[in-house]
Order: sequence, then structure tokens, then C-alpha cells
Amino acid sequence: MAGLLEGHLAAVTGGGSGIGQGICQAYAREGAQVVILDANVEGANETVRLVTAAGGKASAMKLDVTDRAACRAAAAEIGKTGKVSILVNNAGINRRTPITGDAAAVAKDWDDIISVNLAGMFNVTHAFLDQLRATKGRIVNLGSIQSFVHVSWPNSAAYTTSKHGVLGFTRALAAELGKDGVRVNAIGPGLIETAINADARAKNPDMVAAVMRHTPLNRPGKPADIAGPAVFLASDMSAYVTGGIIMADGGFRSI
Repeated sequence: MAGLLEGHLAAVTGGGSGIGQGICQAYAREGAQVVILDANVEGANETVRLVTAAGGKASAMKLDVTDRAACRAAAAEIGKTGKVSILVNNAGINRRTPITGDAAAVAKDWDDIISVNLAGMFNVTHAFLDQLRATKGRIVNLGSIQSFVHVSWPNSAAYTTSKHGVLGFTRALAAELGKDGVRVNAIGPGLIETAINADARAKNPDMVAAVMRHTPLNRPGKPADIAGPAVFLASDMSAYVTGGIIMADGGFRSI
């Protein structure tokens, strides 16, 4: 029986680790050919290894999503062999600097986070737009519970702003691209255990405990918990779903 994503070519930013890596593996299991786009080419190559070892098809390309010209070049290079029909905007960074802190540090963190999380999403999407319109493709953006809330995560004004922007961008594109048959949705992860946030979780046990008290399922998520919704949104199972966000937060927003 064919997989849910058989015949699709998927490009996944930030696919070299964590949530992105989990999505790449899940897409490949469902039959998609996956291109991993990541500034960390070693991580991207590790994802290729994991995918191919499991019998899937994947390739890696180094990409800094903040470099608009590089995004266009990557899309053109991929387009030589096929048109992307699934785009996952997963690349993102986070730093927790109080807005009242050192002015230079606050400004740098703001610029870096907005450049990657928000402008980077635009750069990649715009670069692949012609391919996605030609394939009547699907765009999956990674938002956050911080697309809605902020109180549990003080000292993260830039990240919260960027993730509100992800949701706004998702809804705006869904409204504009629906006529072209392109569906645009988002996923809102809660606290997901990844190597990237392992140090932060270890150093902030009170924060983790506070989040768990607010999470009905009473556990942090795993990358696989995000990969499932990502497969659904990329597949024909969600053919009438656009402009929405699937919250994969263990129920955080329900209480």
C-alpha cells in the first residue's frame, strides 16, 4: 500500500535536528522524497543517513534561511530535478533575553530571532512559491504555543513576536494562495524534548515543572508528536484544511 506522501518532493528547513529531523523521517516513511535544508550541514547529512538507512529517499543542502539569494538559489537547484510540493518552514532559534537587559544584547537577539523565525520563513516560501503553485502544494509552518501565549515564558519578547508572526503569515498566505490550490497551515508545538533545548531544560527545572502543571497530558512532547500532525497537513487527508493551526501542546491551551 502506497504511503500518504507517495510521489511528493518535500523540502524541510531545519531538518538536521529535533522536530525537523523527526518530520523528515516521517515524510520519508510515508513515501516522500525529502530535501533537508539546514545551516548545519553535518546535522542535515545525519538526517539523510537516518532516512536512507530506513529505506527512504533524502538529500541534504546547506542553507541559511536569512540569506534571500541563497534561498532562491536552493529552490532553483532543487527545481532542476523536480518541483517541491511540500514545504516545511521549521528553521528557528530562541534566546531568552529580558527586554530590560543589556541594550546591545537585546537588539542583537531581536534581529537574529526575527531574521530566522520570521524573515527566514518568508525568504524560503517566496523562493519556492512558483513550484508550490505549479504542484498545488502544501506549506506547513512551525508556530508555537507562544503564537498565542507568553506568560509562562518571560524574557522572550522576540521569540513570542516571531511566533505570532508565523500564525499571521500562515493565515494571510492561506487566504491569498487558496485560489491556486495551495494549502497553508501551521503546527503549534508545546514543550518538546530535543537536543537543542536539553541544556535549557536541565538548567530551568522550575520552568519545566510549571509547564507540566499546565499540561493535561503531563509530559513533554517528542519530535514524533509533531511529525504526525505534519504528515496529516501535508497529505490529502487534510485536503479541505487551510489557514489553520494544529496545537500539539499536550493540552496546554485548554486550561
